[in-house]
Amino acid sequence: MRSPREDFEAASKRLETLHILRHAGESALETADSSTSASSTAAADDMPTVPIPARKAVTTFDAASKRERIEVKPPLIRFTRRAITHTFGVWSHISAAVAHQLGWYPRVEPYVGYGTGDYSRLICRTVYAPEHGQSGELIRGIRGMLTIPAPHTHVQASIDDTPLNTVQIGASEVYDKVDRTRDLSGEYAISDSAGYLDLVAEHRLTPGIHRVSYTVNDRKPVSANLYTIPSSAKVGIISDVDDTIMITQAPVIWKAAYNLLFLNPKKKASVPGMSVLFARISDLFPDAPFFYLSTSPWNVESSIRHFITDHGFPEGPLLLRDLDPRPKTFVPSGPQHKLEFAEQLMADFPDMKFILVGDDGQKDPTTYATIVKRYPGRVLAIAIRQLSPKETPGLASVAGLTSTQPIPVTEVPVFTGTTGANLLKTMIPYLREHANEQ
Repeated sequence: MRSPREDFEAASKRLETLHILRHAGESALETADSSTSASSTAAADDMPTVPIPARKAVTTFDAASKRERIEVKPPLIRFTRRAITHTFGVWSHISAAVAHQLGWYPRVEPYVGYGTGDYSRLICRTVYAPEHGQSGELIRGIRGMLTIPAPHTHVQASIDDTPLNTVQIGASEVYDKVDRTRDLSGEYAISDSAGYLDLVAEHRLTPGIHRVSYTVNDRKPVSANLYTIPSSAKVGIISDVDDTIMITQAPVIWKAAYNLLFLNPKKKASVPGMSVLFARISDLFPDAPFFYLSTSPWNVESSIRHFITDHGFPEGPLLLRDLDPRPKTFVPSGPQHKLEFAEQLMADFPDMKFILVGDDGQKDPTTYATIVKRYPGRVLAIAIRQLSPKETPGLASVAGLTSTQPIPVTEVPVFTGTTGANLLKTMIPYLREHANEQ
């Protein structure tokens, strides 16, 4: 199997060939122009805009560990999961047909991407929407969950107005064949069966915030931020969202469902002191990126994005979960989702150490302990926000107790506290010492 670098080199060669052919065709047409026009065109061609090669990424849902794949599950589980997947497929077809009857057509929901100096990870989703529907609107979760995916939609993308060209890379890539009805040969990508488009684009960018634009037929372009992380950044933060920075009471199923689906997004509450803690960490490590790794679905991305901005948390990419059942891997579990995205970040930033922030209401302590074990020397510290008895389910809440996970025993320091202020008192002195050593 070829490495990503070899894939990119193959992509670049293919795009160079396309560019030479197009340039030759343009030169032939220019021979009929006047001498003044020809000289002007020649000067402009000295610095052509070469499209950025991009390949589809193998998503964590289609590249899960062997233990999570459906073919290794017991027969009853395989049958049940395939039945659910089939039912979801039927619902998708029916809902798409209804959307067509209503006159809806595809639009793009752009999600924030991130990148290194050599390549960028981009993700968006194509969904059906009415003519005047707007991307990135702040809506209740229930509306987001009822979003109708628009599968196999052609999407044109660009970074800072430089177009992306997709190419065939291995068996996992769907080659964008020439569509002679529209001049889009090689200039568009195709979303998958659930409407998602996950791309890796090779393009050297300066550190900072860039803009990624997406366009589909009959819609205005939409855009999202692309955070290019500087090579000088030696520390990064991976933070959970639910009950770590935003109060959702995830362990209590009915409360979590209400908060996710029906609560007015503007009324979502922040965990006290966590935004201050994150601001202090950002002051200690000015180049440190913040990655918000959550098991919440992509359907509520806009709600979480607005929450992060409104409550003063550092901006950064969201790494959420696809809840659409897939034929090969079904729906990834929470720990599986977090472990696989942590693996992706560890590979993308091999020289970076991470601060892991979570809560003890679900499985963050054991998940983070697993990350420490798998990647020795790559985790700087762990912060675990402890839930109060009121935030825990069942009899434990009545008795004034918690039913949370125990704090993990690891080779790195673990800091605990019920609020950001508690964590700040013990964690910041330790991080300050590390920052002074850099």
